[in-house]
Amino acid sequence: MSNTTEAVLIEADKSAWPLLPGERTWSAWQLGISLATAAAATWCYIIGEYVGYYLKFREGFFTLFAGSMIGMLIVALAAVPVSIRFGVDSIASSKPQFGSRGWVIPAAMQFVSIVGWNSLLLIFFAKSTKQLLLALGLASDGSGSFLVSATVLLASALVFLFLLKGSSGVEKVAKILVAHVFVGFWMLYILLTQRWDDLQAATPAYASDQPLWNYTTGVEIGIVSLLSWWPYIGAMVRMVPNGRKAALPIMVGMGAPVPLLSAIGIAGILVLQVSDPAEWMRTVGGPVYGVIALLFVAAANLGTAVAGVYSSSIGLRHFPALQNLRWPALLLISIAPVGIVGLFIPDLFFANFGTFLAFIGLGFAPLCGIQITDYYFLRKRSIDVRGLMESGPHSVYRFWGGFNPASIIAMGAGILTYLYLLNPITYASRWPYEYVTASLPTAIVAGGVYALVTTLVVRRSGKGGYRYKS
Repeated sequence: MSNTTEAVLIEADKSAWPLLPGERTWSAWQLGISLATAAAATWCYIIGEYVGYYLKFREGFFTLFAGSMIGMLIVALAAVPVSIRFGVDSIASSKPQFGSRGWVIPAAMQFVSIVGWNSLLLIFFAKSTKQLLLALGLASDGSGSFLVSATVLLASALVFLFLLKGSSGVEKVAKILVAHVFVGFWMLYILLTQRWDDLQAATPAYASDQPLWNYTTGVEIGIVSLLSWWPYIGAMVRMVPNGRKAALPIMVGMGAPVPLLSAIGIAGILVLQVSDPAEWMRTVGGPVYGVIALLFVAAANLGTAVAGVYSSSIGLRHFPALQNLRWPALLLISIAPVGIVGLFIPDLFFANFGTFLAFIGLGFAPLCGIQITDYYFLRKRSIDVRGLMESGPHSVYRFWGGFNPASIIAMGAGILTYLYLLNPITYASRWPYEYVTASLPTAIVAGGVYALVTTLVVRRSGKGGYRYKS
């Protein structure tokens, strides 16, 4: 590849414009590694911890695995087809449903979600680095608060440097850090072989006296955890040339690592009352194992943060004021909120992680239901690629003033459905949650309301590029 061609590719993947076939250079292997590296982060242990509150190890793992595969399938059906076909990110894929201005709704959801996840990950990175320095005798207990703040800033700076060359930075970091996935499996092996009897005897701390509720909650946690990949996935899969190269990497590379590594969190919380392996590996295997675990946790979080900031930056490109902004400045906008959270409110996301997960389902379940209904049933897979980029009065996805009332009403109906079934703060539920979860009915209701309003109002009005038949 010549220097000129490489420069063109680098600039192309820093924009939100559809990538041409020659600009989509990732193989299935490269995509799989990048997705696996992004998926295998510290959030897996916290996800596993929440499942371990309600279920024993075997039951928790299999319910979480089932929920994760369901969630990944929903995300893949919602955002991937348009992203793959036209080389666009997740935000662009939502414009046929939300409109040439209404896309700001999923864009805001994307930004808040990624900032939340990255804040959690980089604070975890900082805490693990602090523990590593303490274990090596390179820092004292009194410097803990300063170390966390300083390390969050260091991690943010590293993410910035990794991404200066766009998607190639994501791929290069993934090739190095993918090793941490195998280290995670090794840690799980250590815990299972040394504490299997304790694990078999362990009792979940908050298990309901209704077993079905516990199982459903395990599935629900898996679904909402994988729904959180909607903001990430478009910006990454658009780098491969066709769907044949993306299907297996998506389900195996992004869907499978979360439940597999979450098993570490399930086992940890059941046996040792802590999900973070950096906390218990020293207890199980001694100081050497503890240092290995700390290095693993630090590496895992950096890889995911890189993918998140890249996806968020591409999403910001859709705002007219940011379309021509220099790439380094755009990266700073994406990273700055994470640094602020890490410096001033580092414990916020740790204390409210279960609520954060539920709010992921609250927002992204109806969004995915709307996209699936629109693409497969209403548009019959027909998308105007020019309309994905146009925002003026003649855009095919202009609807009314750039907003589609069908998607807004459907989002509201989906959110109300979720809130009825499951309280995202207390996890109190109502019938029939224990039979259907909260996310699945939310997606179905949102999709149904969207189809109804589109059929009765939008299509009859000749809006949105639908083929209306009287």
